[in-house]
Amino acid sequence: MAVFLSKESKVLVQGMTGGEGMRHTRRMLAAGTDVVGGVNPRKAGRSVDFDVPRSPSGQGGTAVTVPVFGSVREGMAATGADVTVVFVPPAFAKAAVLEAADAGIALAVVITEGIPVHDAVAFHAYAAAQGTRVIGPNCPGLISPGQSNAGIIPADITKPGRIGLVSKSGTLTYQLMYELRDIGFSTCVGIGGDPVVGTTHIDCLAAFQDDPDTDLVVLIGEIGGDAEERAAAYIRDHVTKPVVGYIAGFTAPEGKTMGHAGAIVSGSSGTAQAKKTALEAAGVAVGGTPTETARLVLARLEAERVATGG
Repeated sequence: MAVFLSKESKVLVQGMTGGEGMRHTRRMLAAGTDVVGGVNPRKAGRSVDFDVPRSPSGQGGTAVTVPVFGSVREGMAATGADVTVVFVPPAFAKAAVLEAADAGIALAVVITEGIPVHDAVAFHAYAAAQGTRVIGPNCPGLISPGQSNAGIIPADITKPGRIGLVSKSGTLTYQLMYELRDIGFSTCVGIGGDPVVGTTHIDCLAAFQDDPDTDLVVLIGEIGGDAEERAAAYIRDHVTKPVVGYIAGFTAPEGKTMGHAGAIVSGSSGTAQAKKTALEAAGVAVGGTPTETARLVLARLEAERVATGG
């Protein structure tokens, strides 16, 4: 199984005909994603031909023609799409997500970075009211290896397995996927590092807890805000599966603004140490580096195997 995204997912790409949209649509197709259409009202009725390379898993290696629709609603009606990936510029992202939510799509993956916070607040609230899950913005998307890939996560650095991963950081998502490539993942979700995101650590923890094919969860956080502290409280009260964590930012200098929009630290609040302490109090093993975190995952999986006699 997988969470939020599976081989049955039918994916639209808003902004598919732009440079980034074209490049990453090709990569999604190569990963086996069922991309059923693009959305661009100025190019409705046309189609785009993609020369899809063969992936390491043997998928792809063919020419794929993807139709372009004038709206998300038209695309959904014609294809049965239930996921949209948003590659539009920041100024148009709010309208794109509102359109997707109005159409009733189940999942909107917002890759765009640089979206004003007030726009994000508005479209998150509207999407939630319409029943649309938003992942992002300013995120790499999500991948269920061997099934589907919605966003910009490289598909060839890991394999299907039984680890779930939720991360604020795109780069650290990729690193942990690679470090644990021999074990593999059920789903990896990059939730984004902005102050306001649609899907949280807690949402992903709940989904992985309910997924029978996820045995362990890796949680990657970073300095700023209190998302990790809230996740720690949720783990303590609701998660029975082992969780291993990593917090980026232990070496960040005091009083400096960090690169991610969410990395705002005030006094002891939002520091890496505060987050590590909260997670460890909830029973989470927290690594000091990504490589150490991967070793902790392997140790936890081995301990679980021994405990269950597997």
